[in-house]
Amino acid sequence: MLNRKSTRRVAYLTSLYPAVSHTFILREVEALKALGLDIRPFSMRQPPANHLTGAPEQKAFAETFYVLKSAKNPVNMIMAQLDGLKTPGRYFGALKLAIATSAPGVRAHLRQLIYFAEATILARQFKAQGITHLHNHFADISANVAMLTSHLADIPFSYTLHGPAELYEPLKWALSEKTKRAKFVACISHFARSQAMYFSDPAHWDKLAIIHCGIEPALYDRPKTARDDGKTRLLFVGRLTAIKGLRVLLDAFGKAYAADPNLHLTLIGDGDDRAHLEQLAAPLGDAVHFAGYRSQDAVAAALSDADIFVLPSFAEGVPVVLMEAMASRTPVITSLVAGIPELVEDGVTGYLVPPGDAETLAARINILTENSDLRHDMGAKGRQKVLDEFNIHTEAARIATLYLDGPGDAVRPAPLQPEDNA
Repeated sequence: MLNRKSTRRVAYLTSLYPAVSHTFILREVEALKALGLDIRPFSMRQPPANHLTGAPEQKAFAETFYVLKSAKNPVNMIMAQLDGLKTPGRYFGALKLAIATSAPGVRAHLRQLIYFAEATILARQFKAQGITHLHNHFADISANVAMLTSHLADIPFSYTLHGPAELYEPLKWALSEKTKRAKFVACISHFARSQAMYFSDPAHWDKLAIIHCGIEPALYDRPKTARDDGKTRLLFVGRLTAIKGLRVLLDAFGKAYAADPNLHLTLIGDGDDRAHLEQLAAPLGDAVHFAGYRSQDAVAAALSDADIFVLPSFAEGVPVVLMEAMASRTPVITSLVAGIPELVEDGVTGYLVPPGDAETLAARINILTENSDLRHDMGAKGRQKVLDEFNIHTEAARIATLYLDGPGDAVRPAPLQPEDNA
């Protein structure tokens, strides 16, 4: 291994890890470890048991340091403050930064003080573990803590900008200040990068690199299930919540089903809208199935059994679940929003439909239902797109270059080369 690599012990922080909706973070961690980097996972909160769906998640859970769990111990909190006060300039500088980057209002200021306290816990832990760089996924709460921890511990930090939530309230989440202080920002798409450019000083645009989220292609390289029951199987995977447009999906599915009663829809996932969605789906009987959470392997098996994947979201970044579907050679129908067109080419690897448009969604479902050759062609081209641009091993090697060398002139950093591991 390179000497420069031995000096890079990277802390990975996010709000909830491992999480069923964020398996791409787990894959990124595993891929970076395979490259030889020393990655230490940290999470603000512990996941509930239903997020630990398989052996990889259970292993990640055992390896992760949980900030809130530690902070609830009064001894840990007192020791963190005493340790921080050994460098009073940094301690009070971070406290000042917490207040300066707060959203308006007393509650917002109190939350920032809580984030500061959590940052002191992390800074102490980083010193104990010899952490040399902090990377945070998403730009919201955990990124607030990451920015403060970076100042307290005197180590560089970076973050991955996903969207869409952070981009709705860039002032609340102090995106400009985070970008100013970050060593680099890994934007998941050109769209995300353009928003980071809009919400930051041009002096910091050279920090904005594009690192795609990625998938493990081999996991989805399975033969399509052979069937002779005449059914066309549609699949959705994700949170059962309003932003995913599932009420529109059920409306569209009902229209498509009226034209072709051999359709079947499975929804994998759970969320706060499930009860209402089940009521909406009730008139369709067993044509709609709610499967709940499933492991990564079970999702891969469901994708191999699916004929069409549907994701009619109102807002997204670049959904990893679309990459998984395409890698499994399943044509996709999804919304024309944000960075999705950078992944899905309309009429080539799937269909892009206007968000909220149940009529067009239903029409596209029926087109694909009636044309198995088109489904096969779209599926093959979709897998190739993911292999070329959304392979987790290549994307991890790109962000590894940023950890080791920092940002350069290229918007898409060159992957760490095999000879760099000699």
